[in-house]
Amino acid sequence: MTTDPVNTPSSDPTDQDAPGLKRVLGPKLLLLFIVGDIIGAGIFAVTGKVAGEVGGLAWLPFLLAFAIATMTAFSYLELVTKYPEAAGAALYVHKAFGIHFVTFLVAFTVACSGITSASTSSSLLASNFLIGLDETVGGVPTGDTASLLAALVFMALLAAINLRGVGESVKFNVVLTSISLLALSIVILIGLWAIGSGDGDPSRLVAFETPQDKSLYLGVTVATTIAFFAMVGFEDSVNMVEETKDPERIFPRVMFTALGICALLYMLVAVAVIMVVPEGDLTDPTNPEAGILLDVVKIGAPGLPIDDIFPFLTVFAVGNTALINMLMASRLVYGMARQEVLPSVLGKVLPGRRSPWTAIAFTTVLAMGLIVYVRTQSDSDIVSALSGTTGLLLLCVFAVVNVACLVLRSDDTGRGFRAPTAIPVLGAVLSAALVGPWARNSADYIQYRIGAGLLVIGVVLWVLTWLVNRGIRAKKTGFRDVDQIKS
Repeated sequence: MTTDPVNTPSSDPTDQDAPGLKRVLGPKLLLLFIVGDIIGAGIFAVTGKVAGEVGGLAWLPFLLAFAIATMTAFSYLELVTKYPEAAGAALYVHKAFGIHFVTFLVAFTVACSGITSASTSSSLLASNFLIGLDETVGGVPTGDTASLLAALVFMALLAAINLRGVGESVKFNVVLTSISLLALSIVILIGLWAIGSGDGDPSRLVAFETPQDKSLYLGVTVATTIAFFAMVGFEDSVNMVEETKDPERIFPRVMFTALGICALLYMLVAVAVIMVVPEGDLTDPTNPEAGILLDVVKIGAPGLPIDDIFPFLTVFAVGNTALINMLMASRLVYGMARQEVLPSVLGKVLPGRRSPWTAIAFTTVLAMGLIVYVRTQSDSDIVSALSGTTGLLLLCVFAVVNVACLVLRSDDTGRGFRAPTAIPVLGAVLSAALVGPWARNSADYIQYRIGAGLLVIGVVLWVLTWLVNRGIRAKKTGFRDVDQIKS
C-alpha cells in the first residue's frame, strides 16, 4: 500500500478538538436521500433516447446500467466503511496512489460532472417550464432561443440560491423526492392502464428496433451508456457517512436497496414509454429537450388535466438535482482552492454569508458556457451531449475507484464491508469499456470534446497555481489534507 503523505494534522489547532458531525441519518432517511439523489434529471432526460436506440428493449439498458453501477457501489461501500470520511473518490484515489496530480484530476473531474449534470438539468427544466406555462396561460414561446434564455436564467437563479449559502436539507430532499416519485408513478400508472385496457402491445417489449441498422450488441451498448446517466448519484451518499448512524452496518443494506428501487422504477417507466408511445414516435418526441415522459402523459391520459401539471412536477424533480450538483461542484472547487491546488482567488467567501462566491461564479460561468456552446456550435442535442458527458466523466472516475479498491486491499482494517474481488475487477473493466467511442454514436463524440475541454481548464489552473506557489511562495503544490477537499 502507498502511504498517504499529506494527511497531516490541520494547521488550525482547534480542528483537533472540534466535535464530529452529528449522526442523524438512520436507515429510512438515508434510503430517501440516496433514492432522491439518483432519481432526478436522469430518468426524465434519457428514457426516450434509450428507447430510440433499442425500441421495445428500452428496459434492458437500464438493467445493465444498474448492474454496472451496483458493481461500483460494492467498491464504494468497501472504501466508505474502511475510511468513513466524507471526501469521497479523491480520498480513496489518494490513499491508493498518493499522487497529488492524480488526486486533483479525480476531484476536478467529479466537480465537472456536477457542472455538466446541472447544465443538463437546466436545459430539461427550462423546456418543461416553458411548455407548462404555454399550456396553462398560452402564448409562451417554447422554441430554441426561449429555451436557451430560460436555461441561462435558471443557472443564474441557482447561483443566487447558492450564494445565500443554502445547503442540502434532508427534510427538503424528502419533499422533492416525493414529487419525483409522484411524477414517475403517474407515468407508470398510465403504462399499466394502457396494458390493462388492451391499448398496449406487450410483445413490443422484446422487439429490438434501432436506427442506422445497428447490431443488437452495439445498440444495447450505446443505449446502456445513455442510461448510465440515470443511475448516477448514489456515489454522493458517501459524503453523508459521517452523519449516518452505525454506517458499517447500515450503508451496504440501504445503498443496495436504494439502487434496486431505482432500477425497478426505471424499468417500469421504460415499459410505460413502450406501451404508450407509438413505435414510429420513439425517436421523435414532441419536444426532445423536455423528454419523452411528457409525451406519455399527453398520449396516455388525454382526457385528464395531468398533462398540464406534469411539466411542473418535472421542474421540481429536476431542479433539486441541479441545485445539489452546483452546490457540490462549487464546494469542491472552493475546497481545492483552499488546499492551494487551484488559484487562491477561487477560495474567497462572502463576508456575511460565508458562501464561496468566486467558486460559485466560476462553476456557473462554466455551466452557462457549456449550454451556449452545445446549443449554438453543435448539431448534437443539448441534453444528449451534456448528460452523456456527465456519464463519461463519472465512468472514468468509477473505473479508477474500482482499481483503488483493489489496491487498498492491503490496508486491511479488519472492519466494514468487503466486496468479492471479482466485482471491482468487473466494475473497472466495464466502466472503462463504456468510455470508448464504440459505446457512442458519432454525433455524441462531442462528449469527448466537452470533457477534454473542462479538464484542460483544470490542468491550466493547476499549472498556474504551481507556478505561483513555486515562484512566489516557494512551496510545493499538493493537498495538505485530502479529507478537507469538500469543505
